[in-house]
Amino acid sequence: MQGEMKKALRAYGEVLRLIRRLPQDSRPHYAKYARENFVNYRDVEANDAAALEELCNRTYIHSLWVLNKCSVDEAAANKLKEICCSS
Repeated sequence: MQGEMKKALRAYGEVLRLIRRLPQDSRPHYAKYARENFVNYRDVEANDAAALEELCNRTYIHSLWVLNKCSVDEAAANKLKEICCSS
């Protein structure tokens, strides 16, 4: 399931790119939050496709919430959606 792990890493990279679109004073908080969440789930089994898919979907949903909260257009997350919501 190396493909799923690559997908998770691509999602993390895209989340970090989205954080750059947030107001400058919010960036450190959300960068730390993103890192902590990805680190907390690093023990998910690489061969557990369902768990990895759930985490990826959650990543996208949480990212949309943050973008909306900070009044950033959801369209900014289109690439993350492609990464996280494609089979």
